[in-house]
Parts: sequence; C-alpha cells; structure tokens
Amino acid sequence: MAPRIVVAAPGDTLSMVDDIAPSGYEIVKVAPGSPQCTEALKSADYLVGFVDMLVKEQLYAGAPKLKLIQLLSAGYDRADLAAARKAKVPISNNGGANSVAVSEHALLLMLAVSRKLIQQHANVTGGRWRGNSVPRVNELRGKTLGIIGLGTIGKKTARLAQAFGVIVTYYDIARLTEAEEDALNVRFRLLPEILSKSDIISLHVPLNDTTHHLLGAAEIARMKPTALIINTSRGPVIDEKAMHAALASGKIGGAGLDVFDEEPPPANNPLFTLDNVVLTAHLAGPTWESNEARLRNGFDNVQRVARGEKPLWVIPELGL
Repeated sequence: MAPRIVVAAPGDTLSMVDDIAPSGYEIVKVAPGSPQCTEALKSADYLVGFVDMLVKEQLYAGAPKLKLIQLLSAGYDRADLAAARKAKVPISNNGGANSVAVSEHALLLMLAVSRKLIQQHANVTGGRWRGNSVPRVNELRGKTLGIIGLGTIGKKTARLAQAFGVIVTYYDIARLTEAEEDALNVRFRLLPEILSKSDIISLHVPLNDTTHHLLGAAEIARMKPTALIINTSRGPVIDEKAMHAALASGKIGGAGLDVFDEEPPPANNPLFTLDNVVLTAHLAGPTWESNEARLRNGFDNVQRVARGEKPLWVIPELGL
C-alpha cells in the first residue's frame, strides 16, 4: 500500500495539490479539523497543512502511524509542543516559503503608514481631494529601521528596505558574525538601542514565552514620538492595549499591523478608531506564489523522511 499523505488546508491551497504532489503516495485532501480529516488520519503516514491548532495529544492518539507533521505555516504557537515531544513525531514549519510575501508586506505597511495611504484614499473617494489640508507624509530614505528577529523574513525585509535607502539595524538572540553583517549591510544593536533610535521597528519573531509582550508599555515608552511599529509576526508579541494608548496619545507616530491579540479582532477594537494605523487581516503570508512554495517544501520534506533522511525545518523547541 502506498504511504498516505493527508493534506489539511483551505480549498484554494488544496486546488494546487494535484499539480505538485509526488507520485507513489496516496494523497487525501481534507479541511482541517473536519470529520473527513479525523478519519483520514487514522492511517496517515504524513500530515501536511495548516494544522498547528490541531497538534494536541488527541491527534497522536488518532494517528498512530504519523512520521511527520509538516506545517504550511511559519508559526507554530498554537501547537502543543509537550505532546509532540512525548509522541516523538517531528514538526516542521514551511521552510521560509512565505518569507518573500511577508517581507514585501512589511515594506507595504511601512510605506502605507509613512504616506498615510488610507487617509489619502478616503479623501479622494470621499470627494475631499486633499481634505482640509495636505497631510504630512514621510519618505523612507535615510530612516533607521530596527528589525527585531533577523531570521529568513527579517533578512529579506532588510534587503528590501535598503533598496529604499533605509539604514538597517537589528536585534536577535542569534547574532550574526561581523562578516555576515557586512554582507547584509546591517548592524547589531541591543534591544534598548533599537527602541530608542529606530524610526521604524519591524517585528519578525516567533511567539513563545520569551517574546510574549516583547513590546510592552515600558518598551514603547522608549520609542521616538515619530516612530512606527510594523508587526507581521504575531499579535501578542506587542501589548496591544499599551500600543493603542501610545498611538492615541501621539507618543508614537503610527503602526502597520497584520496581526492582533484576538483574531479576528472584535468590532469594538479601539485600534479601528485611529487614523495613524494601517490594518490588514493576517494576510501577509498567503500569496498565490507562497501557497505553491510551501506545498512544494512540504512534499519535499515528506519525501526526505520517506527516504530515511532527517526532515528539514524541525521546530527547534522540540529537541528532536
């Protein structure tokens, strides 16, 4: 019998599977968490999909043959890592498949907030042309960007920002060598320096115990009154209430946010009332191209395991 790969994903992603899936495997396409998914997992050898919220003890009990859980997402904050360690089934993320999409989105938000894009659009479509006055807008050139988390996405964001003449500094617990910094044209700074000296702060860290509320009230208070926060990582990396207070009072200049504490955010989220924010619906990563790339990475990893090789991109916290 051919090894079974269960692909659990939304319909637009599932529509790409047949053109990419490797031969020699039984491919079962299901919606995550559906009864069909539960049934298919009983004899699954590999699980590929947007399934981090399903990675719990019940999953392993219901899928005794699993050899790999291959996430199509980069994040894994909703996975039960203790259960994964106990089951000794490796979990891999998407190998940076959405890194181009997220880094482009980070630059999109920087530009949109700096140029007050939403306000300008509303003026034009509302028949106000330039409103009561020409809004003050800013260029990116010459600004200092502080990247917190210089992984695959952070590095791509650095390169894109430099095309606009931005000076890039970074903070990461995994510091680059001087030669690597020279090659990327970035410079390491301690977190307090990033906070106090950056014109724009862009967050690219995973959500875990050490990064929860990494930017709290005290950290935000260190920032320049003109500084911008860009977050395409996870909402709880920032204390959302503290950020709202700083934005509403003018203690920081603006924010571009793709992620929130609660998703989807409630209709009364106070961020919705501000005119110095640009908000998107956790859509930085899922472009058409990245959906294809992460399926490709996922099926490649499955084939590695099937050949007896170690999988790539295993979540480091597992210690497997």
